[in-house]
Amino acid sequence: MAAFEYVVLDQKGKQQKGVLEGDSARQVRQQLRDKGYAPLSVEETVQKQNKQTGFSFSAGGSLSSSELALITRQLSTLVQSGLPLEETLKAVSQQTEQQKTRNMMMAIRAKVLEGHTLANAMGEYPKAFSSLFRATVAAGEHAGHLDLVLNRLADYTEARQQTQQKVQLAMLYPAILTFVAIGIVIFLLANVVPEIVGVFAKSGQELPWLTKGLIATSDFIVNYWAWLLLVIIVVIISIKTALKREPIRKRLHKFFLNFILTRKFSRGINAARFASTLSILTSSGVPLVEAIKIAGAVLSNLCLKESVAKASQRVTEGASLKASLDECGFFPPMMLHMIASGEASGELDDMLERTALYQDREIANLVDTATGLFEPIMLLLMAGIVLVIVMAIMMPIMEFNQLV
Repeated sequence: MAAFEYVVLDQKGKQQKGVLEGDSARQVRQQLRDKGYAPLSVEETVQKQNKQTGFSFSAGGSLSSSELALITRQLSTLVQSGLPLEETLKAVSQQTEQQKTRNMMMAIRAKVLEGHTLANAMGEYPKAFSSLFRATVAAGEHAGHLDLVLNRLADYTEARQQTQQKVQLAMLYPAILTFVAIGIVIFLLANVVPEIVGVFAKSGQELPWLTKGLIATSDFIVNYWAWLLLVIIVVIISIKTALKREPIRKRLHKFFLNFILTRKFSRGINAARFASTLSILTSSGVPLVEAIKIAGAVLSNLCLKESVAKASQRVTEGASLKASLDECGFFPPMMLHMIASGEASGELDDMLERTALYQDREIANLVDTATGLFEPIMLLLMAGIVLVIVMAIMMPIMEFNQLV
């Protein structure tokens, strides 16, 4: 049985879309006719995506962090209540409001009904369900504790979503402040300054160098704003194109790891992600070496990815996790000490979870401090720019008064 996406005309002549399960498209068409609909198209969800993308369905299908958190919590709650997995997937698909998400869940249910495991069915959608997610689900299915694993995954995805929301909200105010400040400065230079300073220029009075520079800047913005905008767009596109090349991204990521202003944040956020991922994998029964590889793969920094891959190889050879990560040279000392303590006491899972919480708090405090400092810095910068503009305007007036 497979999931089919259909488009039909109802009895009022309006188009309706939805998803039905069936053994074939012909059977689904017959089901729709029995309901009084006129089928326009009936296509299997996988085949429909193949036509749209030109690739296999694994190339498409994604979920936002909020959607993934909600779906995981629903799966966890329904499985823990004793509902069969296929009924759980059907219920989740019916509760979602997004059509693409509903199609995805129905296609996963169809795979499960064909005899595939939930992890394998989710493997058709790697952009929606990461390797961490699928590996954890597979471990839960293998151990017979899918309900507990899904509950832990739900906690993890919700916590990660909340962290992302906090960071986004914390960065929203500085972004708005920066945008408004740039807009005010451009408005002053393009509209206010030419009207005021132009009076002195027409008088034939020798202007101070600061006033000349302000006039030149104002004239440039007024006359060449289109070219300036084009240059900015070209620079942005060039940077994005350059960052698609792995060697350039790697050098940039290494710079972030070592530069004094970004080092703590870059190392901290990657350490938090690594510790939380490794914690949920090991506590779900995934072998340590495989868990390290998966946790390393979800890191955003390419240099750290390579370092963690080497660390997993050293663990395979018999080295401790603490010693292997210590050789990377990028993980915080507190994290390494907590991991060493967990290995010595046999409670690595618990210590990894504590490490993840500690690193998350560190990042939250760092973001709060950075955003707290940004506001006065921006205010001082704006005050400095306004002071320069005022001085450029006042200096000719003062010189004129002295001459009089």
